[in-house]
Amino acid sequence: MTDHDHCSTTPDHLCMPTDARKRARHRLSIARGHLESIVKMLDDKDVYCVDVLRQIRAVQGALSGASDVVLRGHLEAHVATAAERGDAAEMVDELMEALKYR
Repeated sequence: MTDHDHCSTTPDHLCMPTDARKRARHRLSIARGHLESIVKMLDDKDVYCVDVLRQIRAVQGALSGASDVVLRGHLEAHVATAAERGDAAEMVDELMEALKYR
């Protein structure tokens, strides 16, 4: 059984690999926890700026990690097989568009 056995992958719709989805979700949960702690920290009038900055960097790191997981899953599951499907140019264009905001 492959990652795609539980999704409706068609030439018009490619599903995110299960492992990548689970790992990205985990990293985003970590980011959410850090973000919630920042919001709580800011309620404290005595909060130290550097402590807030550290937590912001932790959120950025978790988001970056989630992005890397999703990108790797996409490259392995979809880009690597694009030539076989005949949509390599579309895959490249789509990925370049997504990465310009990175």
